Amino acid sequence: MESRFQVPYLRNTLWEKGYAVDTLETATDWQNVDHLKDAIESALNGSLSNRDERIHAFTHLSHVYAQGASIYTTFIFRLGKTYEETLACWQHLKRSASEAIVAHGGTISHQHGIGVDHAPYLLAEKGRLGMRMIKSLCREVDPNGMMNPGKLFRGSEDENE
Repeated sequence: MESRFQVPYLRNTLWEKGYAVDTLETATDWQNVDHLKDAIESALNGSLSNRDERIHAFTHLSHVYAQGASIYTTFIFRLGKTYEETLACWQHLKRSASEAIVAHGGTISHQHGIGVDHAPYLLAEKGRLGMRMIKSLCREVDPNGMMNPGKLFRGSEDENE
């Protein structure tokens, strides 16, 4: 608790030493917490093995609810030689973890909602009917599409359905 606000300094120090750090969060029912945590860490740990890269992933429960908990995973990986290489590694890690979350019963949005990074996984969680309901609600409360245009629904009308 006493050192929780020192994390940004650790992130900067790790970057200077050649490592990137990021976090991700999901939530699930109690009976699925261990299984989902293991799936996320396994997905992260193995996702760059074809590049002979090792990932350090570790998890804690950040929020506890009557029906389940929030799984909060931190992962550290080596920076690429270029920004583009580092970004590609991060995207691969993020995709691997997101696919594990969806495949193993976690919520892709949790408390942070859906943005560009999570939008491709929303259909898997909400289903076609759920997506039609969300689109209907958006059309009703934001008929001019002014609130965060192109973030939740991109491309054709049926892309996320």
